[in-house]
Amino acid sequence: MSKTRRPPPLIQRSMKEKLLALPGSIVWAAGALTATLLFGTLGILIALLLPYRARYWLFIRWSFFLLWWARLCCGMRYRVEGEEHVPGQPCIVMSKHQSAWETLATQYWFHPQTWVLKQELLKVPLIGWALGLLHPIAIDRGARNKAVEQMLEQGIERIREGRWIIVFPEGTRIPAGRSGHYRPGGAILSVETGTPIVPVAHNAGECWPRNSFLKYPGEIRVRIGKPIEPQGKDAETMLAEVKDWIESNTRAISTVYEEPVDGPRKQ
Repeated sequence: MSKTRRPPPLIQRSMKEKLLALPGSIVWAAGALTATLLFGTLGILIALLLPYRARYWLFIRWSFFLLWWARLCCGMRYRVEGEEHVPGQPCIVMSKHQSAWETLATQYWFHPQTWVLKQELLKVPLIGWALGLLHPIAIDRGARNKAVEQMLEQGIERIREGRWIIVFPEGTRIPAGRSGHYRPGGAILSVETGTPIVPVAHNAGECWPRNSFLKYPGEIRVRIGKPIEPQGKDAETMLAEVKDWIESNTRAISTVYEEPVDGPRKQ
């Protein structure tokens, strides 16, 4: 069987840009490794003795350090619009997914939060163990119907506990400028619980590309939308509204963007 060829990235970096980004990326990686070992060993031992809120506060210091370190070493800044739209009570957040940056940065605006993630991630040494202590919504994505049930059951519990739920509806990181298939889990949870969805658009993949060691200087733009209410809507309508907002606003703040092509998902 022939392998499906992945399309080339829309952003083509010159050799000069790559060489200039290399020293800062190496220093960032060294600092990130050191911080991960520290938080993943000493941090876990301390966290085992702490209640949830204190445990959460401790572990997000790791996230904030990595973001600060990326700014210092790689010149990666950010600008956010729409912070005034963040409601006073926890909601479901559905965000564009281009890199690891937004998995860290959403903690600036939505806290305390939990994440919808694959069960396998909890088995990853250090990072996975730390995630497990923060009570994420861990689902089996291999079993689609069961995965939705798991999200609903755990999501309802987390909402009652007063936590923001972060959902990346594309499921995996998508190269900057492109759109992935939006999964309905977050929209189903919103409709079933009556919880609004706060949409988030950004272009982080232009500075911190997915699956790339190199990180490039520049300004990441983030746009937070007004909460989208689920009352009177079904999950399909909610998902379409959220997707339209995220993709149109991502297009507006990006330097490169390829129009998404609607159609059946490839198997």
